[in-house]
Amino acid sequence: MSTLYLLNKPFHTLSQFTDDQGRATLADVIDVPDIYAAGRLDYDSEGLLLLTDDGALIQRISDPRHKQPKTYWVQVEGSADAAALRALREGLVLNDGPTRPAQVRLIAPPAIPPRDPPIRERRQRPTSWLELTLREGRNRQVRRMTAQVGLPTLRLVRAAIGAWRIDGLGPGEWRRETLHAPVPSGRQRPRPTRRKRS
Repeated sequence: MSTLYLLNKPFHTLSQFTDDQGRATLADVIDVPDIYAAGRLDYDSEGLLLLTDDGALIQRISDPRHKQPKTYWVQVEGSADAAALRALREGLVLNDGPTRPAQVRLIAPPAIPPRDPPIRERRQRPTSWLELTLREGRNRQVRRMTAQVGLPTLRLVRAAIGAWRIDGLGPGEWRRETLHAPVPSGRQRPRPTRRKRS
């Protein structure tokens, strides 16, 4: 049995508990001792981060061999047309090699709070929202992929890792779930036991 903490990481918060430059860290939003993040989420990205004190569980979740799909809500600058979506679905060649095909679809703006601070929008440029799912995790991959198809990322929110989702969690909120069996490639549905607000 393991305990997992689901945190909705706010914008401009590091995926670690300390920082020598005075930036916001996980210590500002979750007060559970001796837990660590299973993977990372960029400082300028928001959304789901999984934490636990179980080293084997961290390895199981974050190891690329286990192919935990990660789903993102991505607000991009410009109108996402069929050609851009097709290119993302087929896979792109980035400067560190070809990507795997992504699952992607155009979505309505998700029901999430506005970002603080808000994104910078240009009056003459529309924006679009995409739901994009990857089974790999390169550095700033989503941003690089959308930029390559002419859709710069304005806001990036990780909505899910495997079966775990940020549903019901506002920025800086978290909940605890108890796992009663090993994580089988992201398909186990964990049991919620407690919810906290910062």
